[in-house]
Amino acid sequence: MMDSKSTSGKDLALSMTRRHFFRRSTAGIALGIPALASLLSQDGFAAGEGFDPKTGGLQGFPNFAPKAKRVIFLHQSGAPSQIDLFDHKPVLAKMKGTDLPDSVRMGQRITGMTSGQSTLPVAPSIFNFSPAGKSGVMISDLMPHHAKIADDITMIRTVYTDAINHDPAITFIQTGFQQPGRPSMGSWVTYGLGSENQNLPAFVVMISQANALNPDQPLFSRLWGNGFLPSKYQGVKFHAGGDPVLYLSNPPGISPTTRRRMLDGVAKLNRLLVEKYGDPEIETRVSQYEMAYRMQSSVPGLMDLSKEPDSIFELYGPDSRKPGTFAANCLLARRLSERGVRFVQLYHRGWDQHTDLPRDLALQCKGVDQASAALIIDLKQRGMLDDTLVIWGGEFGRTVYCQGKLTDTNYGRDHHPRCFTMWMAGGGVKRGLVLGKTDDFCYNILEDPVHIHDLQATILHCLGIEHTKLTYKFQGRYFRLTDVAGNVVDKVLV
Repeated sequence: MMDSKSTSGKDLALSMTRRHFFRRSTAGIALGIPALASLLSQDGFAAGEGFDPKTGGLQGFPNFAPKAKRVIFLHQSGAPSQIDLFDHKPVLAKMKGTDLPDSVRMGQRITGMTSGQSTLPVAPSIFNFSPAGKSGVMISDLMPHHAKIADDITMIRTVYTDAINHDPAITFIQTGFQQPGRPSMGSWVTYGLGSENQNLPAFVVMISQANALNPDQPLFSRLWGNGFLPSKYQGVKFHAGGDPVLYLSNPPGISPTTRRRMLDGVAKLNRLLVEKYGDPEIETRVSQYEMAYRMQSSVPGLMDLSKEPDSIFELYGPDSRKPGTFAANCLLARRLSERGVRFVQLYHRGWDQHTDLPRDLALQCKGVDQASAALIIDLKQRGMLDDTLVIWGGEFGRTVYCQGKLTDTNYGRDHHPRCFTMWMAGGGVKRGLVLGKTDDFCYNILEDPVHIHDLQATILHCLGIEHTKLTYKFQGRYFRLTDVAGNVVDKVLV
């Protein structure tokens, strides 16, 4: 047992880093410095080494000339029904109420929520579809504003995923892995490319609540977390009311000068700890304090919409004047992108229509249709769409068969991971394209399957990143967003 003059076990454990081991090792002094540098570099802990001093991104990234400089990801949490919105199946009308054929399902896994049903009755969409754009792509009448941007988007009808339940599925599409703990896509992108604006976070997250009446699926902060990357790469969540970032404003009685002196003093103390322990998270904390200080000047101007003309609010819809709505967040996403924010992640909750789909899906579409289309139109008229990649979609799709009782006016749909629709627009992707074909039941893919890892590889490609090269060594293994898979979907690229 150590006496009071001895170093505590905790302090000893903290102090015995690899840096201290090599410094204190009399037998390995000659080996210490180069060995330490090698180990730190391999594990990704060599702060500042290999990074672009201007952007903070990795040197050598982008790997080739990018088409997109930034990303806006409009994630529709809960899984929109592709059958009712984007993948028109008119032949289903004559099959209403019949049991889904075994030849279509082929014994594929379904969730416990419908596996106990005696039948899986086919439920055609009760909504009308109309041709849109030069291609005549069929889009649900629930999405009239989407019809206006049909020639500006690439619609992918054949995205598929390995997960059948919400949490693993949303974790998979956001991090490339079904289990928690990996860095989010925004973290990977900002790790590789850094930031164009040192006065705002490189990765910003905003959440809007459901328009539907049924309960929402939960969202966890790990979905925009940094995983095993340094914490400076985690997403910064903006709030709707008060300070958009918690504790951004100075407390009463604290002047900017006092805050500056406090930060300088804390930074000096933290640098002593960096020298003593070599922990990169201490340097991250210093940089976060400095970012918060700079944001005190940059964020108020960002959030002040008073100079936006009435025509912009009319474009995004009346909800754009209400903080925290999807429409308001889409407008803020454009403003953040204008200011050089690298990755903007919007989550809109409420798409999990196991019951009452006709009612709740209509409410959801009313809440997002106009603003989603407005974002594309707004970016285009500002000359920003060419170098901004916009992505829209959920974590999986919905089943053709009804969950619960099927009536003439009401039905629900269960989770369907085997095919669903997402769309992309802007930097690097073709316009007015429809990729992929599903069977008459919108159950299986017939042409051009796009796995989640393929989608992620394609997003990185638009940003000038070769997805197999953006790696980070952790616990002896090199990790990447696309894990050990993924192929760029060349057919959607310009």
